[in-house]
Amino acid sequence: MAERKSIHDCIRSNKRKSVFFVALLALLLTAFCAALSAFFPPEEQGAVIFISLIFVAVYILFGYFKGSAAIMALSGAKEADPKSERQLYNVVEEMAIAGGLPMPKVYIMEEEAPNAFATGRNPKDSAVAVTRGLLMKLNRYELQGVIAHELSHVRHYDILFSTLVCFMVGAVAMIARFAWRFMLFGSGRRSSSRKAGQGQALILIAALALMIFAPILSTIVQLAISREREYLADAGAVSLTRNPEGLARALEKIAADPGEVKAASGATRALFISEPMKKSFFGADSLFSTHPPIAKRVARLRAMS
Repeated sequence: MAERKSIHDCIRSNKRKSVFFVALLALLLTAFCAALSAFFPPEEQGAVIFISLIFVAVYILFGYFKGSAAIMALSGAKEADPKSERQLYNVVEEMAIAGGLPMPKVYIMEEEAPNAFATGRNPKDSAVAVTRGLLMKLNRYELQGVIAHELSHVRHYDILFSTLVCFMVGAVAMIARFAWRFMLFGSGRRSSSRKAGQGQALILIAALALMIFAPILSTIVQLAISREREYLADAGAVSLTRNPEGLARALEKIAADPGEVKAASGATRALFISEPMKKSFFGADSLFSTHPPIAKRVARLRAMS
């Protein structure tokens, strides 16, 4: 029989894994910065690596301290009015009390597709965002399931990892785009070097590899841990609501809706309760989806009944 783990064991495991995978992404970013320096003459490469790493460090620190607000702004989310969104506030407050958590900030995205996500540094700095479509298409019990799922991410300390990964994946994408533009418009500097010829060809190959594999590698790191955390948050939601069917039906409605969250991106998609980019390369049934198949999640939830 498999060994059973308490919620505290899962939280400790999540924290350890978060440190490991954030460190792995940091090493990946360092390698990309070193590869970027190959576009420059040898005497400038050290300065390029140093400046690139300073940029990455500042970018990640910004993500740590201001990531939640930045993600909300990028997602087009606005802080909800407690008076006009009374039911939403009541549900969030109920689930926060059930989980022994501080009341998070509550945001709404004016998107038709039903979806939601949570972000922040820690439970005291957490925020929950839901789309207008979620509020329109789910009943109270289903909404409770979704909010409980998101607050379980807060409770399990998933949100810091997810927020930092969002920013680090964004940094990888920026470095890859910069390398592409420099290869197109800045290769003239390199051609005047004594080591042109073979060296130039190697630089082009490295640049192409960087542009192709940077987003894929960062996605693989997200995949390495995101799927199991979704199952854990589903189970955590049931522990708060005592109603597996509420979340199960909510997930079925979200999966059946054909709409996409327009403000979602490759960096932020892992934050959502369900794949927000259904029609893209990263679609819900894609090998690179950060979420487990909805059917499996629903089956696990109904088995809890």
